[in-house]
Amino acid sequence: MPDNGTILVLPGGGYHLHAAHEAEPVAEWLESLGWRARVVRYPVLAQHPIPLAAARAEIRAERAAGAGLVGLLGFSAGGHLAGHAALAPDSSPEERADFAVLGYPVTSMVVDPHLGSRAALLGPEHRHADAVAVSLETLVTPASPPLFLWHTAEDASVPVSHTYRLGERLAASGVPHEVHVFAGDVHGIGLGEGTAASAWTTLCANWLERVRNIAGPRGVLVP
Repeated sequence: MPDNGTILVLPGGGYHLHAAHEAEPVAEWLESLGWRARVVRYPVLAQHPIPLAAARAEIRAERAAGAGLVGLLGFSAGGHLAGHAALAPDSSPEERADFAVLGYPVTSMVVDPHLGSRAALLGPEHRHADAVAVSLETLVTPASPPLFLWHTAEDASVPVSHTYRLGERLAASGVPHEVHVFAGDVHGIGLGEGTAASAWTTLCANWLERVRNIAGPRGVLVP
């Protein structure tokens, strides 16, 4: 099986913990597809920019080790961090992800925010401007890397509007992306076995096959 590159897995947990079922099982699935994969247990209960700096350091380490293609896959709050590391405008080429996969992600810290994630990342008395600055929809530009997003339609923990809003910004900026929304109200389901959302793994595997054609940290998907 070809070596496609490296994907770093960022489990969710509201920036309070790392959900075990969103960690090694996901890395093992990615490895079955031919990717190198490992779990990144980024700092939790640590305010911005500490988690972002940790994610960037892991990307730099992969590039220093010779990886030509480095992607991120994150869930919920880990999805926020994956998206932040992919979209942050001040990242150097060595610490910018080539692509990201976001599962039921926290994207906005302003509109319908996940209060626990926001408080852990920004503190209980943060400024509105600080929340805007880490909301993913505000960071999208035409140079943003490709993203794959998925969610459930009635997620009661992180509203599906988080994914819709980010998808709209990606579309408006001409950024290659896919958005998949599945029936149900579940959250935190990882690979999704036994749920209507389990199809995300097949859809994502197909998308990752196309991602292999990305050239460089600011490349585009080649048909």
